[in-house]
Order: sequence, then C-alpha cells, then structure tokens
Amino acid sequence: MTDMHEPTGTPKPSAGEEPDLSAYGLGGSGHRRHLTPEEAAEMEKKVRQVELAISLVLRIGVVVSVAVIAVGLVLMFAHHSAYLPISGHFSFHKLTAQSTPFPHSFSALGSSISHLQGRGIIVLGVLILILTPILRVAVGVISFLYEEDIPMALITLYVLAVLIGSFFLAGA
Repeated sequence: MTDMHEPTGTPKPSAGEEPDLSAYGLGGSGHRRHLTPEEAAEMEKKVRQVELAISLVLRIGVVVSVAVIAVGLVLMFAHHSAYLPISGHFSFHKLTAQSTPFPHSFSALGSSISHLQGRGIIVLGVLILILTPILRVAVGVISFLYEEDIPMALITLYVLAVLIGSFFLAGA
C-alpha cells in the first residue's frame, strides 16, 4: 500500500537517508536544496524576527492612531463645548453630519493641524490607521529581502506599489 502523499512506485527512504525529491519536481539543479540544521535554525530565527517586526508595526500603528484620535476629540470638545450635548443647536448629530467641515485635502489637513483644530487631528489619526496596513506591506518587502526570498519580495513590492497608487488615485 502506498502513502497518499508519495507518487506510486517511489520507495520510502531509510532512516537517516535523504529522500529522492525528483519525483516531486524538487530535486536536481536549479531547485531549492535541503537546509542544514544550522541553516534551518537561522531561517527560523529570521522568520521569528520578521513576525515580531510586523506585529510591532501593526500594534504601534493602531495605538498611535487611537491616541491621536483621542487627542483630537479632547481638543475638539474643549474648543467646541456646544458639541457635547446629545441634542440642541450644536449637537453631536450636527458634528457627524456630512456638511461638517472636516479637512478633505492634505493642505487643509496641514492647516487644520497647525491651528490645533480637533477635527484635523482626528482625520490625521484616521489617516495613520489607514496607512498602518500599507506600512505592514512595506515591512513585508524588507522582510522578504532579509530572508533572501527575492521572488516574494518582488511580488510584495508590486502589491505595495498598487496600494500606494490606489491611495493617490482615490484622491484624484
């Protein structure tokens, strides 16, 4: 009876013997070779470092964006205490209406932040939150280069270019 994962007629290697991977298209020249235990340990260390870096980027991005949004909310309610009531002339419902003048361009955002307007700082926090996964993809490019996996680095670089391109095309 044959193992379902092995091609029919391929003998199983004895203990301590390298398996014949040519039946899987993995042996011979031009294909990946087996890693020595030292190389495998080094690769595992690199993968762990990359996972930690990506995790750190995502955590920092979310924490910073939440902190910036919280500062923006505090500034907005400090400057416009009329927004605090649930009902009334300047209520929270008016604040969240589509006609509220939140900055919609980078120049308006810069001006709003420089004047310490809460709504501009909130938009900055949301922008940081949007950019966090894009930064994660950029770290992915660097990580694949670090792991010396050039094909995956090129694919991830292409994904990064598409993300950045779509970000600017959406604003046009």
